[in-house]
Amino acid sequence: MAIKAEEISSLLKSQIENYQFEVKSTDVGTVIEVGDGIARVYGLNEIMSGELVEFTKTGVMGLAQNLEDTNVGIVILGPTTDIKEGDEVRRTGRVMDVPVGEELIGRVVDPLGQPVDGRGPVNTTKRRPIESPAVGVMGRKSVSVPFQTGIKAIDALVPIGRGQRELIIGDRQTGKTAVAIDSILAQKGQDVICIYVAIGQKESTVRSVVETLKEHGALDYTIVVTASASQPAPLLYIAPYAGVAMAEEFMFNGKDVVIVYDDLSKQAAAYRELSLLLKRPPGREAYPGDVFYLHSRLLERAARVNEDFGGGSITALPFVETQAGDISAYIPTNVISITDGQIFLQSDLFFSGIRPAINAGLSVSRVGGSAQIKAMKKVSGTLRLDLASYRELESFAQFGSDLDPATREKLERGKRTVEVLKQDLHKPIPVEKQVMILYALTHGFLDDVEVKDIHRFEQELYSYLDAHENEAIKHIIETKDLPATEVMDEVIAAFKKTFA
Repeated sequence: MAIKAEEISSLLKSQIENYQFEVKSTDVGTVIEVGDGIARVYGLNEIMSGELVEFTKTGVMGLAQNLEDTNVGIVILGPTTDIKEGDEVRRTGRVMDVPVGEELIGRVVDPLGQPVDGRGPVNTTKRRPIESPAVGVMGRKSVSVPFQTGIKAIDALVPIGRGQRELIIGDRQTGKTAVAIDSILAQKGQDVICIYVAIGQKESTVRSVVETLKEHGALDYTIVVTASASQPAPLLYIAPYAGVAMAEEFMFNGKDVVIVYDDLSKQAAAYRELSLLLKRPPGREAYPGDVFYLHSRLLERAARVNEDFGGGSITALPFVETQAGDISAYIPTNVISITDGQIFLQSDLFFSGIRPAINAGLSVSRVGGSAQIKAMKKVSGTLRLDLASYRELESFAQFGSDLDPATREKLERGKRTVEVLKQDLHKPIPVEKQVMILYALTHGFLDDVEVKDIHRFEQELYSYLDAHENEAIKHIIETKDLPATEVMDEVIAAFKKTFA
């Protein structure tokens, strides 16, 4: 079939008329120096601080940090071996962000949001920038809902409220991670989403944490973000921000979240490494001058927000590792001043078998008391004073053999208090049961029980309460308050008759 010339010309004319010409301009720079995970790039004049860039040859991403007159200092977020001088670097036009949403729950991801648990991709469409301003004062609500950790020593002595920032501080190997894991296990059925951020931990340690969570059914409501010790410093630096961005997505949708940063000392060390490589001036202990801001802008994002912002909360449990119990070092004092209290874990208590090894004298909660349930407030009122006076008398009693009856009584009560506050690993206790054992302690029901039998007394009391539907437990669960003294006395006296 012959095609006429007019048809061809009309076809060409229509194609020309409908032709849309699009010009795409991309800002491109050139690597002038690369080494130690840092690239210096010439030519990216319009770049923003914190913007993501792509090394076009390898596809590796980088994060713009130092914006200087002649070049840009870029932190490389991946393998650096194939990046050479003269390579092209392209701006992406977006700041560093991570995938967020329900799909991440139950997964183990790296700080870029990529799965590392071998269970395939995370199918989420939402993303949030890792750096975002904290909610202002007018957008916040007071902390008044308790965050139950299931650990007697914490819920009674240093209570935490939802939306609080409570620092967990102590030397290495004093049970800091165990406290956080037990707090996560205690959230089963509490409608709280947990995020565990592992910074600079060994991969085997992270794996055992994940296995523990899985074993107790806690991975079903937990996200694990891991930047292990073998990964580049930039990933350790951004890991906590990635975790809190994931948490904010839930908070702004009305959910309660707890986020554990394990631990911020390693993040500060990674940031110091980056800063020194970027040739920023070192300050105290060689940390850069903005290391306080590194943690303050992270922890300020923990809050309990009002209905205008979704009505959810983020409770932050940052860890800081001390050297030989020195809480007056640079990073510990910084983080203490940012947070709303601290739980100090002492190594000599830990090694003497008191676990969790919480030093009641140095541990404090500046908010949680107003979030404690009434029943717990009533039974734990004198505990801190009892412990403090016991510690003082204990050191004094070592030198004197003749003690008056009142002192001897105080010492005996102190021994039982220490014994009651001990707790087995990965066995969080519901608050109503904690109230029962603390009531028994403070009202003298344990005074005639041998110290070695206290643990057995406690376990058998819990079994008795489970077996017998009683009004006291029901009353505490429903009203959050303590039943009448006669009711409590009756329950514990009835159990005591069965205890041999």
